Amino acid sequence: MNLDRVRGLLKQLAGRLKQRWGRRTGDTHTEIEGKHDELIGKIQEVYGIARDEAGRQARDRGRAH
Repeated sequence: MNLDRVRGLLKQLAGRLKQRWGRRTGDTHTEIEGKHDELIGKIQEVYGIARDEAGRQARDRGRAH
């Protein structure tokens, strides 16, 4: 397992925690940030790419839909 995949798993965990915190505090913005972080982490894990590239792919996907 390469380092980008491990970082992706950690990013997903951080995203899930951020989502939960956002729900508990009623902060929708934090909850959405958590979902975004989790998506970037998933892309990193699956494709083993760097965070910057994963973020670019997530933005590109969002524009396509």
